Amino acid sequence: MALNLRQKQTNCIIRMLNLNQSPNSNGTGNEEVYKVLIFDKFCRDILSPLIHIKDLRKHGVTLYFIIDKERQTIPDVPAVYFVQPTQSNIQRIVLDASRSLYESFHLNFSSSLPRPMLEDLASGTLKTDSIQRISKVFDQYLEFVTLEDNLFSLAQPSCYVQLNDPSAGDREIDEIIDKIVSGLFCVLATLAVVPIIRCPRDGPAEMVAKALDLRLRDHLISKNNLFSEGGNLGSSFQRPVLCIFDRNFELSVGIEHDFKYRPLVHDLLGLKLNAVSVKGEKGGSRSYELDGSDLFWVANGNLEFPEVAVEIETQLGKYKKDVDEVNRRTGGHEGAEFDGTDLIGNTKHLMNAVNSLPELTERKQVIDKHTNIATVLLGEIKERSLDSYAKKENDMLTKGGIDRNELLSVLRGKGTKIDKLRFAIIYLLSSETTPQSEVEAVEAALREAEVDTCAFQYVKKIKSLNVSLASANSASKSNIVDWAEKLYGQSLNAVTAGVKNLLSSDRQLALTRTVEALMEGRPAPETESYHFFDPRSPKSSLNAVSNHLKGPFKEAIVFMIGGGNYVEYGGLQEFASRQQPAKHIIYGTTEVLTGVEFVDQLSILGQKMGYGSTVSPPSN
Repeated sequence: MALNLRQKQTNCIIRMLNLNQSPNSNGTGNEEVYKVLIFDKFCRDILSPLIHIKDLRKHGVTLYFIIDKERQTIPDVPAVYFVQPTQSNIQRIVLDASRSLYESFHLNFSSSLPRPMLEDLASGTLKTDSIQRISKVFDQYLEFVTLEDNLFSLAQPSCYVQLNDPSAGDREIDEIIDKIVSGLFCVLATLAVVPIIRCPRDGPAEMVAKALDLRLRDHLISKNNLFSEGGNLGSSFQRPVLCIFDRNFELSVGIEHDFKYRPLVHDLLGLKLNAVSVKGEKGGSRSYELDGSDLFWVANGNLEFPEVAVEIETQLGKYKKDVDEVNRRTGGHEGAEFDGTDLIGNTKHLMNAVNSLPELTERKQVIDKHTNIATVLLGEIKERSLDSYAKKENDMLTKGGIDRNELLSVLRGKGTKIDKLRFAIIYLLSSETTPQSEVEAVEAALREAEVDTCAFQYVKKIKSLNVSLASANSASKSNIVDWAEKLYGQSLNAVTAGVKNLLSSDRQLALTRTVEALMEGRPAPETESYHFFDPRSPKSSLNAVSNHLKGPFKEAIVFMIGGGNYVEYGGLQEFASRQQPAKHIIYGTTEVLTGVEFVDQLSILGQKMGYGSTVSPPSN
């Protein structure tokens, strides 16, 4: 069983565009039906990485609009709506139907439409005598954005802040957890799999795992459920393992600079929905798509930047050689003569040349694209010494520290304010204990560079609480936990533990090592205490877990609450491809964040803890 999330979500969307009928063998509708597509902004982002404008036309979509924009009446044409189930969208659909904007309305909701909203839709269209225009209503369970075959995001912003906000009440936390569970349920429904669920104890990961287990159990009771695996599902060889973590499991990965191509493009150029905008030499900007259709991106995204630069040169050399070969065969080079005695042979060469032109043109476009992107990246790297940041951060996390003079020289050297802040936070996270004098020197260097230290103060405080917690005796420990959890939400559970995980000689990410242990099903100290949930088993048998349900697993879905990144995604894909036979891992997150975006969330939490914008020394 291959879990190709991108393909399955695309198939669902194509079916939806064909009025929820299966397309024929060539991928288009069984009959030519011209239609209008209406979506909200969230569903537009779902469609954007999966389907292009020309593909929409192929499925009969001649026009498309955002739902909250004013639209003119287009009679005799069906409309396909693809929107989130929100009160404002329901009201707009009722208004559109009452104004008879379209002949018929095919309503598709990105997740399950709650009963009260369904009743509002029915009563609203009844009142306006337009209910006959509503052809069908579908729950599509597609409320997630698939960026690559094995990468998805729930596109739920600021989850890390919301879950770690000291002022967040139980109700707010429950709402966020429920939203995450709903998104994960959509992913599993699209894949049509009920996984074994594993997660660390305590914190958001456990809350999501328990709620998802309950949601799946409740759904599986119904006869017409969404999971069509069938047969004997006891074997882990037919079922994937879903490993759920939260960002505090390995905080540093969300902050550090990385020197691989894909993370660099994301971090420096703001890769979003598989597209980047690159400034040209003449001041204008150009947008490029970076997705599965770009074979260079797929093949080289996980390489270090210098290797990518070499590969671009190699591809350019091959391209020039192939062009020269075509010219030589067709007499296009200088000094070549047309051989009239071999008319058939020359015609054959010309035909081959004509046939090869589209492929050569496409190759040149890809080479030019990545040359332009690499040139911009190189400019940023040189200007900010990003290669030095990446190397020194990696050394810190591997060795557990850095020479004081080297540390301060980086903070006083090249780089943006955020580069220096990220470096300083990595220094904090790189060892369990940091000398007070060094920390003060780092703070002074940051103030000297006019860096807002809210994020630094936040991580420093959380780390000190973990140290206090570790050294407290059992009698006073519960008081510290109660006080700290009230003040700092869920963020206590792994900053120091993450440090221990990170200090490995080969610098394999803690997430990759833990997923490896969970997939192999072997006893390991780091996963010994992990929860185990099987939504298909009776609740009474939870404690008696069969060995075959603990692994080994061929496939895994790894989900990071609070923000994921291309570094973790790349690490997991490298691990999966190295295995014999190769394993299959899908990586998902509440949102894909750059280092800058994640540090912004840490800064917000620092402000909520009362640090304010501390360019001058903090008061405490």
